[in-house]
Amino acid sequence: MESLSPYNERSRLLSPLEAKARFEGVDDKLWRRLERIFPVRITRSWANRVRSVSGPLGRQVFPVAEELMADPFDVADPVGEEGRMPVPWVVQKHKDRALLLVTRRCHLHCRYCFRRDLDGDPEPSASELEKAVAYLKASGVREVILSGGDPLVLTTPRLASIIDALRPHIPLIRIHSRAPITFPERVDAEFVAMLASRGPLWLVVHCNHPDELSEEVSKGLALLVDGGIPLLNQSVLLKGVNDDVEVLTGLSDALLMRRVKPYYLHHPDAVPGGGAFRVTIEEGLALHDALRSRVSGLGLPTYVIDPPQGTGKIPVLQWASKTVTSAQ
Repeated sequence: MESLSPYNERSRLLSPLEAKARFEGVDDKLWRRLERIFPVRITRSWANRVRSVSGPLGRQVFPVAEELMADPFDVADPVGEEGRMPVPWVVQKHKDRALLLVTRRCHLHCRYCFRRDLDGDPEPSASELEKAVAYLKASGVREVILSGGDPLVLTTPRLASIIDALRPHIPLIRIHSRAPITFPERVDAEFVAMLASRGPLWLVVHCNHPDELSEEVSKGLALLVDGGIPLLNQSVLLKGVNDDVEVLTGLSDALLMRRVKPYYLHHPDAVPGGGAFRVTIEEGLALHDALRSRVSGLGLPTYVIDPPQGTGKIPVLQWASKTVTSAQ
């Protein structure tokens, strides 16, 4: 009898069985072990761009044993959000702006995610969302960032209803999403038209390596820009992925060619399970300095850190200077 194929082309996600059949070095036992800690989720679109498990794209999504090992530099709340939540689903670190976490779900799970330990319901209930929006309207913030999880997991009408609930009290709205990169089919005409009719609104995508910018991704980004949606990109500096000035230069150039402004380069967070991705402050500063000499000001992202003290993002050089000064 012919054996069953591990492939299920109708599924949007890669199964551990298919992953093991397609890629050398997949640990399907570890994959299943992590199901209760931080499940592995790899979209088919992303998998089709992966050349190897240990390559820059594979490294971001396939599990490694280090995820289960304690690291002396791990921090339980790596960006200091727990003490900055005035109401459930809202994070406020600044007087003029705040995050609204509209979901805990993502299309793809990045293994370095700083919110990998979020638990609870996948989305706010109707009453929780109502209270969160009411707080934001009364808080005096001028800008709200829709985050998660990934806001684009929600349907376009659902996203529209959240944006409409915030307006006109909140003049600026930003959406942070990895979906245009990891699940590009999510970007369609309906979605772009919805955003275009609700400006001023900015979309910040998340791309770490030029190999992520497939033809399908590029078409989605073009659809957004042509629809009048300003695009920014934030990357995370990751060991073994993009800790190389040639890669960072190629990423900046590729983004600019697609009319996406390189915005932030994040120093990796001290999230438990993410030790394998960390670079030192000194290494990061040296890479950013080298990048400065390779790209124009338009293509140079700001190198930032989001420390566990809950201060919000600050330039790494400024943070390092303060850290040295306070230690003296």
